[in-house]
Amino acid sequence: MDRQERLCREVAERLGLVVVPECVLVDNNRSAWQRNRRRPGWDGLLEAIRAGRLRHVIVYHPDRLMRQPRDLEELLTLSDEHDITLHGQANCRDLSDPDDRFFLRIEVAHACRSSDDTSRRLRDSLGDRARAGRPHNTPHRPFGYAQDGVTVVEQEAAIAREIFAWYLDGVSPRKIAQRLAERGEVTAGGKEWQPQAVRGILKSRHLTGIRVFRGQDYGDGDWPAIIDRGTWTEAQDRRAYRASAHDCRASRFYLLRGLVMCKKCGKPMVGNRCREFSYMCVRHNRIGAAYCNRRIYAKPLEAFVSDAAVELLTNLDVTGAPRATSRLSAADEATISAEEAELVELKDMWTNREISTREYRQMRKTVEDRLATLRRKTIVRPTVEVLSGLAGPDARSAWDALAASGDGERLNAVLRFLFAAVIIDEHRSKPGTFDYSRIDIEPNPL
Repeated sequence: MDRQERLCREVAERLGLVVVPECVLVDNNRSAWQRNRRRPGWDGLLEAIRAGRLRHVIVYHPDRLMRQPRDLEELLTLSDEHDITLHGQANCRDLSDPDDRFFLRIEVAHACRSSDDTSRRLRDSLGDRARAGRPHNTPHRPFGYAQDGVTVVEQEAAIAREIFAWYLDGVSPRKIAQRLAERGEVTAGGKEWQPQAVRGILKSRHLTGIRVFRGQDYGDGDWPAIIDRGTWTEAQDRRAYRASAHDCRASRFYLLRGLVMCKKCGKPMVGNRCREFSYMCVRHNRIGAAYCNRRIYAKPLEAFVSDAAVELLTNLDVTGAPRATSRLSAADEATISAEEAELVELKDMWTNREISTREYRQMRKTVEDRLATLRRKTIVRPTVEVLSGLAGPDARSAWDALAASGDGERLNAVLRFLFAAVIIDEHRSKPGTFDYSRIDIEPNPL
């Protein structure tokens, strides 16, 4: 048990609160400041509050729980419904009390500013380090070098040179990965070589002694290069040529993009061209146990799914779905104004302590529900918008007209609205025939 959890348990014991084991939530090494970082403990806390499983939240300090104002506002919104009290090692905040909410917002704003200042100083420090040519500190060891990014690991350096030599001799990244796997070689992370890892070596600037920071070259680094600059440049030219020569996606729009799934491994199938335009499992470039070569021809598959969509659209009636109105009626507008005025009056009564917080919440929710019902009249139902002009007896002619105009994006949007996935099983028919039985279309609820 770490120090912060021990102190929180002491607070709970002092307050006479019961600590339920499943409600002890920990986010070790998960910063509350980073905006896009997943925090399972924080998400679990919000879910427990929504489910009504707790009334008190104990943290070492609020800035350990949240450093973003939006996180605080989300917690305050939930507290309005569930009467949550926030306890810290040094203080206690009643989230329904206006003064406590005010001070908590200030504390979180200060914590956010402190984190922003720390981030700025760190970026400046990393920029200085890059300009000095020193390697970037990272937990992921660069292949060919020790953890410090400077000391050359000769065995791995020899492999890196082999990779470049093979590639310039015309060997594909897939074949290179197979050769290394057959020899029992592993990557810097101890994993089996895959084509993507080989491509990572081929584009690595660190191997040629180039210092990169935030996507920009900062000149020569202060570590020895394993690959000379001329060899590296020739490899980049070869990579650019191969990419342009094998890029067939720009010449064809794949109508089922984002929909086709491989039943064998549960991975997406993407547009590709071997002998003919096809959808192939994304694992077709892997080797070993991760390899999957499932493929299906694009043209008959798209025609089959399109026919299913047209059949559905032909029999789909969306005339009863409400549409957006240009404006509300005068009576509705007057009602909304009256409800908004009532909200203002309720807020004044609560501020003046004429009603309790619980009474204020209950009455406010009743008024807001009535407002939401009225405002919902101005919302366009997605069904009407996405399927506009396509549903009904003329669905086939409308669909063919869109296809003839080349509006693949619109057709793809309709297909993704109608279907959740197009799942492709193994081929069971005799070679040279298209097996329609392997196609399973999973519909979306409409």
